[in-house]
Amino acid sequence: MHSLWMLVAGFMFACMGMLVKLGAVYFSSIELVFYRSLIGLLLTYLAMRACHVSLITEHWKIHCWRGLFGLGGLLLFFYCITQLPLATAISLNNTWPLFLALLATIILKERFHWVLVMTVVLGFIGVILLLRPALHEDQWQTGLIGLISGIFASFAHLNLKQLGKLGESEWIVVFYFTLICTVITGIWLSLTAFSTVTSNNLWILVGVGITATLAQLALTRAYRVGKTMVVGALAYSTVLFAGLGDAFFWHDILPISAWIGMGMIVLGGVLSLRVAPMSVRSQ
Repeated sequence: MHSLWMLVAGFMFACMGMLVKLGAVYFSSIELVFYRSLIGLLLTYLAMRACHVSLITEHWKIHCWRGLFGLGGLLLFFYCITQLPLATAISLNNTWPLFLALLATIILKERFHWVLVMTVVLGFIGVILLLRPALHEDQWQTGLIGLISGIFASFAHLNLKQLGKLGESEWIVVFYFTLICTVITGIWLSLTAFSTVTSNNLWILVGVGITATLAQLALTRAYRVGKTMVVGALAYSTVLFAGLGDAFFWHDILPISAWIGMGMIVLGGVLSLRVAPMSVRSQ
């Protein structure tokens, strides 16, 4: 079942998130996105040269839209992290599988499976229980921005599915995404300032770049060969792995509701695999 590549992506995204948490002490959000993209760009370029993969593509418009939507969603998400409680920002951004289920039906003309949609909803409820978000009366505008970040992310994931259907390899998809992010954030930072990179924080940037690149490659493969709504249900594994990481590395004490939420995330993922049509699972 090729949709399981989303679990690999979820684990790598969670590892990246923990490194970003460490890197936030030394770098701004824009800098972390820039270095993440720059290292990913170099890694994918070297890999493509070694494997003789061509950089030429006939689908540059979709690559551009994927890069712009992906970067826009990421920047809005990082902005919300600075203005809202972390749990609230993550919850709002993680509405993207819900929007993606609708977009896949309208734009990609995929068959609407109510049971698969319910597994996505089940996973989202699990995220709410795990993160326990809160939004104050004076934070509704920022909350709306967080919701927009989820909408942007859903369009970026939709573009990934479109590129997969067109036969674009994981390497070329990740290459152009990191290229767009590197150029835009690099121009942004050139107008402001860069923080100092030292031997104490360089390993964090390298780790962020490597884990993000592996996550993007796995994510792209999941959409290229898997079922869109199954991948969406499994996408909540990122929150699950991140929650376990917080408990293990930062010794956060999780309440009973958080463990119930984790169970619902796992259940949603398992059910999405079990109820997916046999023709889909055999892809």
